[in-house]
Amino acid sequence: MTSFAVPPISPHQISLDAIAGSLTPSGPTLVRRLSDLAGCFENTETYEAEVAASNPIVYQVISSTVPELPRELPQSITTIFAGTCGGELYMTKGHQHPDPQGEIYFGLEGIGGIIMFDGNEKKYVEITPGKIGYIPPGWAHRSINSGTTPYKFLAVYPGSAGHDYGWVLKNGMGLRGFSENGKLILKDFII
Repeated sequence: MTSFAVPPISPHQISLDAIAGSLTPSGPTLVRRLSDLAGCFENTETYEAEVAASNPIVYQVISSTVPELPRELPQSITTIFAGTCGGELYMTKGHQHPDPQGEIYFGLEGIGGIIMFDGNEKKYVEITPGKIGYIPPGWAHRSINSGTTPYKFLAVYPGSAGHDYGWVLKNGMGLRGFSENGKLILKDFII
């Protein structure tokens, strides 16, 4: 299946393949290339050169068939590929929920984490296989891959939460993740 189910949704089972990073039955798949992340990376000159040269896939999100609707609880698996742009680690676009709701990320494979920002306070939570990261209501969040292999996690969130990507572009994320000599370095996000 490549679309969301139409409510009312009957009770059902969803199979998770952590190695493949897939859900069955699956809903839509979102693929984000470097060019989809305009305004996210600090070094604009390097970003533009890499987009022009190869425009690699940075991450993909495979959704279950549960739709993003009020009272539903959608799930998705995000895979962030290993890489950097100007030394800054590959990341998701980042967003805040217009309807402030909590969310959990469950690590499946690889090493990464969640950068969170509430407009004042900034936090980083590392996620590895078997670990759950909790994102409280009102915190913008972005995931990064801090390893050398694909980083995969399962996200579960309220369907009414929504996604505001513009908030991150306007307010920043508090922190940026870089790879220096194979180590994660977090630096302040300066707008």
